[in-house]
Amino acid sequence: MTESTVIDVLITVPFSESLLEQLQGVSPYLNISVQPAESVSDIQIERWTRTEILYTDKVLPTPDIAKSLKWVQLHWSGAELLESSALISAAGQIMFTTLSGAVSSKVAEYALMGLLSLGQQLPIFQENKGKWPLEKEEPYAPIELRGSVVGIVGYGSIGREVARLLQPFGCTVLATKRDAKNPVDNGYCVEGQGDPDGDLFQRLYPAEALHSMLRECDLVVVAVPSTQSNHHLINEGALSVMKKTACLVNVSQRNIIDQTALLNALQEHRLAGVALDGFSGEDLPADHPLRSLPNVIITPNIAGESTLYHARAMDLFIKNCKRYIAGLPLYNLVDIEGGIDAWRVA
Repeated sequence: MTESTVIDVLITVPFSESLLEQLQGVSPYLNISVQPAESVSDIQIERWTRTEILYTDKVLPTPDIAKSLKWVQLHWSGAELLESSALISAAGQIMFTTLSGAVSSKVAEYALMGLLSLGQQLPIFQENKGKWPLEKEEPYAPIELRGSVVGIVGYGSIGREVARLLQPFGCTVLATKRDAKNPVDNGYCVEGQGDPDGDLFQRLYPAEALHSMLRECDLVVVAVPSTQSNHHLINEGALSVMKKTACLVNVSQRNIIDQTALLNALQEHRLAGVALDGFSGEDLPADHPLRSLPNVIITPNIAGESTLYHARAMDLFIKNCKRYIAGLPLYNLVDIEGGIDAWRVA
């Protein structure tokens, strides 16, 4: 690619003018078109045909109309949008990248909030609203972060940032990783964040040794991608090996945890508390037993929500655009050939 080659860029996300100006500053040869869309038909065929770079949150064209497409940047850290798309059949000609790492700091802050809130028994105090018993011992015994063993299930961009945030607290940090022999992070990482060299844990377990790690933990953060092999990863077997005094924070998709097994563990006092992100009213009805338990925090998929999401997404897209023009490998390439479980979406 020469520097004077015109590159047609189609964006289906309504970025602000100031962010688009930053993108245009990458090269005067970027021909940028912004057309928010709910379906492929919202965009003319002619526009699809000449698009070389697509930035999208919802829509993917079919290979027959995306004749010039070479790269798709997804607006999310996950690659689930690709699962039902015929476009992946053209993976040999088209590259796919995610936003993994762009907003990991926000999700990690949520995880830290969950650890501190559960450890200090905040949900129970909130439930009582000032009506404290005279005896302030059980069930109000706190779990201090200092001196605790914190397990991170999934040492991707989020898990690494959680590990970084935990450093001042004096914890022992354990983690699981699918490829535990390679602790280095080869994905996108904001400077000063995460653990790019894999230095911030005391022990790294392969994914198959999850139960061995869970046995050691006082607190656990679950931050794995939503893949077939991770469905109900935290099940009855996993919960049964955890300490009765342990607390769990889930910032993954809700299907990572077996909801029935979790409810049983909480009701039978085999788990001290849990913070769950990712539920809507439809997913968890108002009368669901989880909502009535005093040691449960439930939030509606807001761990990654941020007023700076678009700005951080654009930062990554700009870096990837520069790499694309220079012919360098892109950040967060999705390994289509490796199958869904190999997609780097944590």
